[in-house]
Amino acid sequence: MKNWKLDRDADGIAWATLDKAESSTNVLSAEVMAELAQLLDICDREPPKALIFRSGKEAGFIAGADIEEFTTLDSPAKGRALVQRGWDLYNRLAAVPYVTLALVRGHCMGGGTELALACTYRVAVDEPGTKFALPEVMLGIVPGWGGMLRLPQLVGPAAALDIMLTGKGIDAKRAKRMGLADECVPPRVMENAARMVALSGRPRHQLPLMQRLMNSAPLSGIVASQARKQVAKRARQEHYPAPYAIIDMWQNYGGNALAVPANSPTSLDAIIGSATTRNLVRVFFLQERLKSFGKEAAGFAPKRVHVIGAGVMGGDIAAWCAQRGMTVTLQDQKIERIAPAIKRAAEAYRRKFRYDRDADKQMRFVLDRLIPDPAGEGVRQADVIIEAIFENLDAKQALFRDVEARAKPDALLASNTSSLRLGDIAQALKNPARLVGIHFFNPVAKMPLVEVVQGATTDDATAKKAAAFVRKIDKLPLPVKDAPGFLVNAVLAPYMLEAMRCVEEGLSPETVDEAALAFGMPMGPIELADTVGLDVAMAAGKSLAAGVTEAPKKLADLVAAGNLGRKTGKGFYAYEKGKAVKAPAGSVPAKLAERLVGPLLAATQKCVAGGIVADADLADGGVIFGTGFAPFTGGPMNYIKSTGA
Repeated sequence: MKNWKLDRDADGIAWATLDKAESSTNVLSAEVMAELAQLLDICDREPPKALIFRSGKEAGFIAGADIEEFTTLDSPAKGRALVQRGWDLYNRLAAVPYVTLALVRGHCMGGGTELALACTYRVAVDEPGTKFALPEVMLGIVPGWGGMLRLPQLVGPAAALDIMLTGKGIDAKRAKRMGLADECVPPRVMENAARMVALSGRPRHQLPLMQRLMNSAPLSGIVASQARKQVAKRARQEHYPAPYAIIDMWQNYGGNALAVPANSPTSLDAIIGSATTRNLVRVFFLQERLKSFGKEAAGFAPKRVHVIGAGVMGGDIAAWCAQRGMTVTLQDQKIERIAPAIKRAAEAYRRKFRYDRDADKQMRFVLDRLIPDPAGEGVRQADVIIEAIFENLDAKQALFRDVEARAKPDALLASNTSSLRLGDIAQALKNPARLVGIHFFNPVAKMPLVEVVQGATTDDATAKKAAAFVRKIDKLPLPVKDAPGFLVNAVLAPYMLEAMRCVEEGLSPETVDEAALAFGMPMGPIELADTVGLDVAMAAGKSLAAGVTEAPKKLADLVAAGNLGRKTGKGFYAYEKGKAVKAPAGSVPAKLAERLVGPLLAATQKCVAGGIVADADLADGGVIFGTGFAPFTGGPMNYIKSTGA
């Protein structure tokens, strides 16, 4: 076999090692699945005491199905054939007369998790990279190879639906606690542990009686109803049919996607033929392209980061870098200005590690890497220095003059500026080629995109190192040219301005936001302005919205009164416990959504035409991951192309 290797040891255990040829990761292509069937044929002829699946890759266990093959599914029949192949093969694996075990180290996604679920036992290796997930919903499809059948039986329907409907990963320790993994072990003993579990003869994991009852009628109807309510808060069925299909397939068809009648709106035929699925697969490849930008300087291995400016943005950048393993020094004028950032970081880490038994220990480890540094001594040792002070050109230039004189010659100098030209800031440097823009978005922990800004004087190698740093901290780098607002803010400003004009004309903020939500935006533009901060929105709007000489009156009045949005408890909305208090939206005028997104679409076209991003695909990826622009559309440029908007 080309991709699988089968060895037998003295204990009678067969070890099936997947090492996909000519690939850095294991994906379940048609060839890999055909060879798995051959492997089972061999074991049928000479049954082992146990069959243990493991990976021959350093990168992880199995990354799931081969997404490239999805692009060839140009008919429902082809889609059904792909699902049938995996469904039948995994049912065969689940029915073999000998013990099977999945030894999971690293990522275990989609079809990889479904393979593990078809085994008798699962042993998870306790490392940060080990994650179980069924992320098919993110591609607009369903876990069709048995995940919808076996996961609810193993961990209970509520937990299983949460995993399938969000696509979120489950780490090794949590997998053990919830019953998804039978054991969670350190790497040094993983093979011995797998051998011991495989030969143990222990009974399979069983759910408590009440959980088992919830997998069948009438209790399954209650679980499904609750799940639909939760999904409806995040996604509308007309935009994202897959999560609703998952619930229906589990509740009414025993998790068998092939059993749903073709004329049903939740059938495989409907899902495979939908524009949403095509566009979400497109978004997956856009994301992979963004990830690739850090590879050209993959040898750049920064360990120390110095952040200047401990406000919300600077403090959160520092906290994120520390969480991703960097040693971070955080500078501001006084220790009293740094303290709130450390407090916010501690609260974020507490939420991050809340499921860990040693949460306090984990939190202390990360907090120990986040070092208050009012004197700025960390500049001398830092590999990456990020400026995140207020938007004032003179202040930034003075800061970089000082930093350049004290920093290591090979340190990366970066500005998080959002509205100033990088070239203007670089004029203060003796070597302006060293300065690059690394522009994060708020909230830092949630927004995946980071714009890597190359000014007219920025050295190519510097920009590549910046992209590599962004990947090191698990963000998506988007190369952009130096222009007001770069890409993301340049398209958001006219969109938010148009929304505020609608409010000026008498529409309620709730009505305006509802129109955007109905279009598919994750948050309405008025609430977004409140979240960003109305003072920030006004300053950015003046510099970025072409032809605008003064701010909308309502916005100006709120800023003058000190009502700056969520951070002050009042803006266009009042806020209680951080949440906007909204009245019913009422009737939404026809074409209001088109009016709101029109300026955003036009601004995106302008950025592409002006070379701010290299091409339309990168513009789509940047706007989706930087603003949350309705992913089911495939991005603003794709939306224009497909609808003629």
